[in-house]
Amino acid sequence: MLIKAEGTINFKPENKTRKHESQHSWKKTALIETDCDLELYYAWFIERRFNLKLNQTIRGTHISFINDRFEHDDWNRYAQIFDGKSISFYYELEPRSDGKHWWLRVHSPEAESIREICGLTKEPYFGMHLTIGYANEKNIAHSEYILRQCKSFDLISSEPRKNIKNIK
Repeated sequence: MLIKAEGTINFKPENKTRKHESQHSWKKTALIETDCDLELYYAWFIERRFNLKLNQTIRGTHISFINDRFEHDDWNRYAQIFDGKSISFYYELEPRSDGKHWWLRVHSPEAESIREICGLTKEPYFGMHLTIGYANEKNIAHSEYILRQCKSFDLISSEPRKNIKNIK
């Protein structure tokens, strides 16, 4: 099941990490930002259900739909066109994890179109997702254990991504 949500495109996010600062000359980032606390909501459920406290994201609820090497000079032109625009996205209800990070899959045909207009592939390298949080070094073993148990008891689907081409 997919839930529709709205966000605002930010083509000029603040540099909040050393990594972002060191890569900003060749790597461009654009976000879909929301004014909701969806990541806190899911993190609360994960903590309540599994006693797993996740570290929060530094940017709040957002989707990094562009986080790519960008070597041509059109970035500012794209920013003028898209920055501040409202955009729809759909998120899956079921959390995903690699054992350290926890996220929700996100689908946004509009964001895919913007990526293509900018000369990028339709899908980002890590796929569109909304980060719920991440385990730190103190609880990484517990997080990995929870993920193994969720897979063992089919609490997290192992189905391949469904065809969602017809989202409008």
